[in-house]
Amino acid sequence: MKVGFVGLGIMGKPMALNVIKAGYEVTAFDFNAAPLEAIVAAGGKAAANGREVAENSDVVITMLPNSPHVESALFSTGGIAEGLSAGKAVIDMSSIAPLSSRQFAERLAEQGVEFLDAPVSGGEPKAIDGTIAVMVGGEQTVFDKYEALLNTMASTVTLVGGVGAGNITKLANQMIVAVNIAAVSEAYSLAKKAGVAPENVYQAIRSGLAGSVVMDQKSQKIFDGDFAPGFRIELHIKDLQNALDTSHGVNVSAPFTALAMEILQSLKAHGHEKDDHSGIAEWYEMTNNLKLQSE
Repeated sequence: MKVGFVGLGIMGKPMALNVIKAGYEVTAFDFNAAPLEAIVAAGGKAAANGREVAENSDVVITMLPNSPHVESALFSTGGIAEGLSAGKAVIDMSSIAPLSSRQFAERLAEQGVEFLDAPVSGGEPKAIDGTIAVMVGGEQTVFDKYEALLNTMASTVTLVGGVGAGNITKLANQMIVAVNIAAVSEAYSLAKKAGVAPENVYQAIRSGLAGSVVMDQKSQKIFDGDFAPGFRIELHIKDLQNALDTSHGVNVSAPFTALAMEILQSLKAHGHEKDDHSGIAEWYEMTNNLKLQSE
């Protein structure tokens, strides 16, 4: 199976490298030269555009910021769709609006091309070590065909429903993550103001009911004041906007998600949109006039 990859950002590049490491022939494209050079150095091939990727691949993986970027990569002049033929497939691993996934699948089906939406969770560290979680929407037969490929990048790969279900699941994930980071930051702020070291609170409660993967992954970044991006605030804003739009579309109230969105928007207004989403803690620091960093 020949694999194409379009989108070699913070997540896409390590994911593509893991596919190469697993022995697949990979042809990739990105507008930035540096990640393409890394792919070539690892044994992959660089393409001039998405069409060339598709022409040289049985399945094309896209990993891009949002719905408009995926649409452009697929259907613009020189895009992926121009190089596709019946029997090939597209696996979109971007986090986008579920309705967009369904629209893209319908357009590609007209060419006889299969489609899966397969967004991921885990951030850059898990993308590097190949342990991301992948939530997949699509037909069982298509999933079965590409499950082994997806497993080269992941610790878990789960089919959750038809096309669009992957991105519905990802939105649920992003809602929980944002609210969880906010709750952790809020609790640490209480502890700090009350004279108890947040690090001690973390060690005391991490194995109890309040413990979580989010707490384990983000607490040290908060204590170090290190908000270098693994997953940028601006991308989490995009995901929560999709979550709120989708929630309103199906008549679901999501007040905690809305509050988390306002915190992220405030951070963006203060110039922190490129920070890691653990930077939600910065909003609590500004609001409460404190520092959560270790002393």
